[in-house]
Amino acid sequence: MRIKPFIPFLFPVFILFFGLVIYKILDYDPNFYTISVNIGAAYLFSPRLTKIKKQHRTETQVTWLFLKKSVK
Repeated sequence: MRIKPFIPFLFPVFILFFGLVIYKILDYDPNFYTISVNIGAAYLFSPRLTKIKKQHRTETQVTWLFLKKSVK
């Protein structure tokens, strides 16, 4: 399964997931601080694409919090 087409959609999905956790499970009211924690946690856990130059080609690498994987 290719993950590259789904990477741009993971950040909004993480925002919705952390919002659900913060507002429904932890029962906090939405204010500036909970929204900033929500978006910050989603940014921290969302994947990033980095381009690495090899000797003969450029390779795209997905970097998550604890994972570095090459994407074709």
